[in-house]
Amino acid sequence: MQTRGCCRRACVPRLGPGPLQEFAMHPVVLRASASLFLLGCWLTATAQQPGMARPDLVLAQTVEQMPRGERQQVRVLKAKFQPGDRTVFHSHRAPVTVYVLSGQFTLELEGRPTVRVDAGTAYVEPAHVRMTGFNRSATEPLEVVIFYVSDVDTPFLDPVSRAP
Repeated sequence: MQTRGCCRRACVPRLGPGPLQEFAMHPVVLRASASLFLLGCWLTATAQQPGMARPDLVLAQTVEQMPRGERQQVRVLKAKFQPGDRTVFHSHRAPVTVYVLSGQFTLELEGRPTVRVDAGTAYVEPAHVRMTGFNRSATEPLEVVIFYVSDVDTPFLDPVSRAP
């Protein structure tokens, strides 16, 4: 690590060439860093002013297998399940975040425990895991908002057949 010209107060480190600099300069890392910085500034500013809306954190989770291309596509979908409805048996190529607006979302993931996601909460569906989502209620509809970041023109899901 190198330093810029020092002043009396402190030395400011500067990244030299290498893997750390390549990581720090990756477009996804730069966008995420900028977003977190702006969110922090906004939270600080609005926390001190009455009458200003402030977001509440619903979910923060580190994920793997995000797209790494130069461009990504962000999709926000809304789905309504009637009592007893389900999704096709499928997988996703990148993590998918599901936020439940109303009802309870039940997710059966192959080789993993069943997950139940209640209204007002979110869950990140892992990439490359075969799954089916259900509304197990006999009387109440289920409504979800789905957030998906993928390489451009990647299908939202890949239907798969069940093992015999």
